[in-house]
Amino acid sequence: MIPRYTRHEMGRVWSEENKFQKWLEVELAATETLAEAGVVPREAAAKLRERARVHVGRINEIEAKVRHDVIAFTIAVQETVGVPEAARWLHYGLTSNDVVDTAQALLIREASQLIEKGLERFGEILARRAWEFKDTPEIGRTHGIHAEPITFGLKVANWYAENRRDAARFAAAAREMAVGKISGAVGTCTHLGPDIERKICERLGLATAPITSQVIERDRHAHYLATLAIAAASLERVALEIRHLQRTEVREVEEPFGGEQRGSSAMPHKRNPVSSEQICGLARVVRANSLAAAENVALWHERDISHSSVERIILPDSTILADYMLHRTSEIVANMKVFPERMRRNLDATKGLVFSGQVLQDLVEHGAPREDAYKWVQGHAMAAWESDTSFQERVAADPNIRKFLDEKALAHTFDLQRQLRAVDAIFQRVFGAKSPAAH
Repeated sequence: MIPRYTRHEMGRVWSEENKFQKWLEVELAATETLAEAGVVPREAAAKLRERARVHVGRINEIEAKVRHDVIAFTIAVQETVGVPEAARWLHYGLTSNDVVDTAQALLIREASQLIEKGLERFGEILARRAWEFKDTPEIGRTHGIHAEPITFGLKVANWYAENRRDAARFAAAAREMAVGKISGAVGTCTHLGPDIERKICERLGLATAPITSQVIERDRHAHYLATLAIAAASLERVALEIRHLQRTEVREVEEPFGGEQRGSSAMPHKRNPVSSEQICGLARVVRANSLAAAENVALWHERDISHSSVERIILPDSTILADYMLHRTSEIVANMKVFPERMRRNLDATKGLVFSGQVLQDLVEHGAPREDAYKWVQGHAMAAWESDTSFQERVAADPNIRKFLDEKALAHTFDLQRQLRAVDAIFQRVFGAKSPAAH
């Protein structure tokens, strides 16, 4: 991934240095486990632990000649040991993917921990802002058209609930990825045996894949990338909503705009939602990568190499982007400006039209035939819409409606707080017993 979207910690995870260091961790874990089992001399394992080092430049130099990264790695590491009797035990009983796949699990574990932190931080910000605007009225929109009243806090609480599902899905997928394999060239554990395999994985803090081919099956990876794609789509959902609410005609929310920031080279007045647009664009890349991961599941027989080149791109890029997007969206939501007065002005703009459903319901409740009531209400709603006049006044002046709803009943019908009376109960369902102060 280009540096523009790579945050420091996640960039370090996917550095060449860290990748080869994880390969070395697997190699040393294998040697020490075999030493405990009496297969490798203990002094050889100790020497390897003491002297084996990773030099990225040397590995790349050798790979340019041998055109095999694991062979280049083992040659370069053996050179650093300097003791032939110890160096010859490096990579004993292993095949390349015993090292690569198991080390990849270690890399993904590190990357996943950063993403999990990002999901938690974003959830905390969403919770805080949801409670902040729990009782701030806003018009709800369906198809982009005014529907019925909501609160801005409900909108943000909805994002929070989705964030919690994203976090749960991702945690499950990350656990499923935290497995190693030391099962050999076709998964038969021929050379070291299942017990040694289990002990090596335990030493690395990984579960053991119960059965593999030469590689860990790629349905795990496809699931992992799919959860990242869904999480990215959730971030896009938030960003897209902010973009809509920032439109000049709406202007209910505005993403942060820095003091030195400029929105256009030609129009000095512009305050564009560029960060939210960026999130929407990057989500497309993560989704596309999840498709590539799904296509990696089917390999020839016990393994081919068609998945390898793909994963060199999609695993670093998707985790790097997820990390960046979580950080960026967290900053947007934490610092976005919210305009309650504008929300109320927009809610009132149609002069009571958004209460049409409540008028219909109340008429039926008070004895009006539903079809008649629907025609009365729709007639006034269409006339008010087209003439930009007060729906509430039209309803109040209709003798057919007044037969069923008197002045007091109509006041109840058009009561905004009645529309929002379930907000507290919904927040209780979303946040449980936590008080607003907790957020």
